[in-house]
Amino acid sequence: MRIAETREALGDALKEVPREKREFVPTMGALHEGHMSLVRAAGDGAAKRGGAVVVSIFVNPTQFNDPNDLKNYPRTPQHDLSLLEAGGVDVVFMPPVEEIYPETAGAEQAREWDFGTLDKVMEGATRPGHFRGVAQVVSRLFELVMPARAYFGQKDFQQVAIIREMMRLAREEGLPWAGVEIVECPTVREEDGLAMSSRNTLLTPAHRAAAPDIHRALRLGALKAGELSPRELERYVRAEVERSGVLKMIYFDRMGPQACIAVQAGNVRLIDNMRYDN
Repeated sequence: MRIAETREALGDALKEVPREKREFVPTMGALHEGHMSLVRAAGDGAAKRGGAVVVSIFVNPTQFNDPNDLKNYPRTPQHDLSLLEAGGVDVVFMPPVEEIYPETAGAEQAREWDFGTLDKVMEGATRPGHFRGVAQVVSRLFELVMPARAYFGQKDFQQVAIIREMMRLAREEGLPWAGVEIVECPTVREEDGLAMSSRNTLLTPAHRAAAPDIHRALRLGALKAGELSPRELERYVRAEVERSGVLKMIYFDRMGPQACIAVQAGNVRLIDNMRYDN
C-alpha cells in the first residue's frame, strides 16, 4: 500500500493505473465498518477490472460551519492505515490542507455550484455552507484522483444527492472529471440499529444508550406514514426520538420517498434516513 501526502506523490502512485480502472473512496478518516464496506465494494470493482483502490483521508475544513465541530472531529490515522492495509487498498491519499486548497488554486477552488433548493433544506438549512464545502472538496479530489467510480454511503443521503447534482452540472460544463460514476452503498448499522458514524465514538454512555431510538423512531414512522399528515408524522417521530429525555430532534423531513432525520446527542450531531413507501 502506497501513502501519498502530496499531489505529486499521488500522481506518481497512480501513473501506471489507467483512469478507467481507478476505484475511489473519499473519507474524513476515523474509519469504521461503514467505511470498510465502501472499500470492499471498491475492491470488488478493482478485482473485476484489474484496477486499483484509492482511499483519501482528509478532514475538510470548508464543510464545517462550527469551529468546535472541526476541532473535535475524531482523528485516528494509524488505526485507519492499519484497516486500509488489511483491506487491500492500493493507494491512500492523506494530504494537508494546503495540498487540497493551495493559495494559487484556480477556478476549481473558487467555483460555486448552484444547487437550487437542494442545499437549503435539512442539513443545508441547519448547517449553512456545509454542502458548498462538500462540493468543493469532492470536486477537488475528483480533479486530483481522476477516478472512474467513487463510492459513498447512503447514510449521508442528502450529501449523495448533492454530489449527483454536482456531477450533472459538471457534465454540462464539460469538466475533465465529469465522467466519474457515483456508486451508492447501503447504510451499515450497529447491532442495535444505530447507523455507523465516526461521530459515534464521541457519544457519552447515556447518549450512546439512547441513540438506537433514532433508527427505531424511523422504523415506527414508516408504519405510520400512510395514516398521519406530514406534521403529525413529524410530531410522532419526535416523541419517539426524545422519549429518553437525552436526545433532541433537529429535523425530520422527506426528500422524495426518503425520510431523513438529524438528532442532537449532547455535543454530537447524528443523522440517519430510511425509505418510506407511503
